[in-house]
Amino acid sequence: MTKTYETVLFDVKDYVATITLNRPDVFNAFGPLMMRDLMEIFDIVDRDDDVRAVIVTGAGKHFCAGADLSHGTKTFNFAERTDAEYKGGVHRDRGGQIALRIFECLKPVIGAINGAAVGFGATVILPMDFRLAATSARFGYVFTRRGINIESAASWFLPRIVSLPTALDWNLTGRIFNADEALKAGLVRSLHAPEELLPAAHAIAREIVENTAPVSVALTRQLLWRMSSADHPIEAHKIDSRGVQERGKSADAKEGVGSFLEKRKPNFTDQVSKDMPDFFPWWKDRPFE
Repeated sequence: MTKTYETVLFDVKDYVATITLNRPDVFNAFGPLMMRDLMEIFDIVDRDDDVRAVIVTGAGKHFCAGADLSHGTKTFNFAERTDAEYKGGVHRDRGGQIALRIFECLKPVIGAINGAAVGFGATVILPMDFRLAATSARFGYVFTRRGINIESAASWFLPRIVSLPTALDWNLTGRIFNADEALKAGLVRSLHAPEELLPAAHAIAREIVENTAPVSVALTRQLLWRMSSADHPIEAHKIDSRGVQERGKSADAKEGVGSFLEKRKPNFTDQVSKDMPDFFPWWKDRPFE
């Protein structure tokens, strides 16, 4: 399946969805139309059991240069913009809405950062599960240099990925840094020659598609992200105990053990669209409270 949106390309092949930010003439700058396209695509990704993993990359030489500045000095003054959307008297940051949508995703997300990733381009990658970068990539949390503050919920994500001192360094100075520094700090998993970046991302996707149970991946992804900020490990114990109990009765668990004992590739049949545990999403019903 291939679908072209106004600002994004979307393709699904062999259980892997590829999302390509597609405004190369403006370095894939982010704006309201791209937000709309990405929100719709991630809804499709979650519903489609033929999508087992997602790769996000950019068209052309760059990943994303940040917010579209075509509104000039009014770019961040939403009181003077006709496209502002208010809720409770506050214009919700569009980048944050995308970051939260990726955070909620039921499929693993792989960022293939092929060039400059600045502003929104550097924050949208944070809720992704794997971040790979081209050796030519550059990063910048430049918000303080534009007279605004860190956005896209990055103040929550970034210190969990790199150290707080590193997050402070990058954001308070707003400086641009290279791929080697990003790798050393743990922002990215690995560096690749530009022509090898997408093949490396697809290799990770294939590892997931060929060896793991989709429902288990969806559940585990949310456990890892959400429990990283729990105030006590008992909170994780409560949920993972329920998960093992429910998944242990599944056809997938039987197949997982059987394929291991028989030394063959597994054939998992449970689907995210209909076989998630009854308690999922647990954070909405506050289990045990």
